Amino acid sequence: MILTLRIFFIIVLLSMLAVTTWASKQIPLWKIPYETWTHPWWIATLFDAYWGFLTFYCWIVYKEVSWIARGAWFIAVLLLGNIAMAVYALIQLFKVPLNSRAEDVLLRRNP
Repeated sequence: MILTLRIFFIIVLLSMLAVTTWASKQIPLWKIPYETWTHPWWIATLFDAYWGFLTFYCWIVYKEVSWIARGAWFIAVLLLGNIAMAVYALIQLFKVPLNSRAEDVLLRRNP
Protein backbone atom coordinates (compact mmCIF):
# COMPACT_ATOMS: atom_id res chain seq x y z
CA MET A 1 0.00 0.00 0.00
CA ILE A 2 2.75 2.48 0.93
CA LEU A 3 4.72 1.73 -2.24
CA THR A 4 1.60 2.23 -4.36
CA LEU A 5 0.91 5.56 -2.67
CA ARG A 6 4.52 6.66 -3.11
CA ILE A 7 4.35 5.85 -6.82
CA PHE A 8 1.00 7.60 -7.16
CA PHE A 9 2.18 10.83 -5.53
CA ILE A 10 5.45 10.78 -7.50
CA ILE A 11 3.35 10.58 -10.68
CA VAL A 12 1.13 13.43 -9.45
CA LEU A 13 4.17 15.58 -8.64
CA LEU A 14 6.02 14.90 -11.89
CA SER A 15 2.94 15.35 -14.07
CA MET A 16 2.01 18.61 -12.32
CA LEU A 17 5.55 19.93 -12.71
CA ALA A 18 5.55 18.90 -16.38
CA VAL A 19 2.17 20.41 -17.26
CA THR A 20 2.88 23.58 -15.27
CA THR A 21 6.22 24.01 -17.03
CA TRP A 22 4.64 23.36 -20.41
CA ALA A 23 1.78 25.81 -19.76
CA SER A 24 4.18 28.48 -18.48
CA LYS A 25 6.21 28.22 -21.67
CA GLN A 26 3.04 28.63 -23.75
CA ILE A 27 1.71 31.72 -21.99
CA PRO A 28 2.50 33.39 -18.67
CA LEU A 29 -0.26 33.17 -16.06
CA TRP A 30 -0.69 36.95 -15.97
CA LYS A 31 -1.36 37.02 -19.74
CA ILE A 32 -4.44 34.81 -19.62
CA PRO A 33 -7.21 36.68 -21.48
CA TYR A 34 -9.81 38.54 -19.40
CA GLU A 35 -12.57 36.43 -20.97
CA THR A 36 -11.00 33.34 -19.44
CA TRP A 37 -10.74 34.84 -15.94
CA THR A 38 -14.42 35.79 -16.01
CA HIS A 39 -15.75 32.60 -17.61
CA PRO A 40 -18.19 30.79 -15.28
CA TRP A 41 -16.46 27.42 -15.72
CA TRP A 42 -13.05 28.94 -14.92
CA ILE A 43 -14.50 30.37 -11.71
CA ALA A 44 -16.25 27.10 -10.84
CA THR A 45 -13.03 25.16 -11.47
CA LEU A 46 -11.05 27.52 -9.22
CA PHE A 47 -13.62 27.15 -6.44
CA ASP A 48 -13.49 23.36 -6.83
CA ALA A 49 -9.69 23.31 -6.79
CA TYR A 50 -9.27 25.62 -3.80
CA TRP A 51 -11.92 23.86 -1.71
CA GLY A 52 -10.04 20.63 -2.46
CA PHE A 53 -6.76 22.28 -1.43
CA LEU A 54 -8.30 23.50 1.82
CA THR A 55 -9.83 20.08 2.50
CA PHE A 56 -6.37 18.48 2.15
CA TYR A 57 -4.95 21.27 4.31
CA CYS A 58 -7.26 20.15 7.15
CA TRP A 59 -5.19 16.94 7.26
CA ILE A 60 -2.00 19.00 7.38
CA VAL A 61 -3.35 20.98 10.34
CA TYR A 62 -4.12 17.70 12.10
CA LYS A 63 -0.69 16.20 11.34
CA GLU A 64 1.50 19.24 12.05
CA VAL A 65 1.80 20.45 15.63
CA SER A 66 3.81 23.60 14.87
CA TRP A 67 1.92 26.73 13.84
CA ILE A 68 4.94 27.75 11.76
CA ALA A 69 4.76 24.50 9.79
CA ARG A 70 1.00 24.85 9.45
CA GLY A 71 1.39 28.39 8.14
CA ALA A 72 4.16 27.47 5.72
CA TRP A 73 2.16 24.56 4.33
CA PHE A 74 -0.95 26.77 4.08
CA ILE A 75 0.92 29.22 1.87
CA ALA A 76 2.52 26.41 -0.15
CA VAL A 77 -0.82 24.68 -0.77
CA LEU A 78 -2.55 27.90 -1.77
CA LEU A 79 0.26 28.95 -4.12
CA LEU A 80 1.30 25.57 -5.53
CA GLY A 81 -1.83 23.44 -5.10
CA ASN A 82 -1.33 19.81 -6.05
CA ILE A 83 2.43 20.24 -6.31
CA ALA A 84 2.65 21.15 -2.61
CA MET A 85 0.10 18.50 -1.69
CA ALA A 86 2.08 15.79 -3.48
CA VAL A 87 5.30 16.92 -1.78
CA TYR A 88 3.60 16.84 1.63
CA ALA A 89 2.15 13.38 0.99
CA LEU A 90 5.54 12.07 -0.20
CA ILE A 91 7.26 13.45 2.90
CA GLN A 92 4.74 11.61 5.06
CA LEU A 93 5.00 8.42 2.98
CA PHE A 94 8.79 8.34 3.15
CA LYS A 95 8.74 8.71 6.94
CA VAL A 96 7.29 5.22 7.31
CA PRO A 97 8.63 1.81 6.27
CA LEU A 98 7.20 0.11 3.19
CA ASN A 99 5.36 -2.44 5.32
CA SER A 100 3.45 0.25 7.22
CA ARG A 101 -0.31 0.56 7.22
CA ALA A 102 -2.17 3.54 5.75
CA GLU A 103 -3.12 4.73 9.23
CA ASP A 104 0.59 5.03 10.06
CA VAL A 105 0.73 7.75 7.42
CA LEU A 106 -2.65 9.34 8.01
CA LEU A 107 -2.63 9.58 11.80
CA ARG A 108 -0.54 11.97 13.89
CA ARG A 109 2.44 10.41 15.59
CA ASN A 110 3.46 11.42 19.08
CA PRO A 111 6.24 14.03 18.82
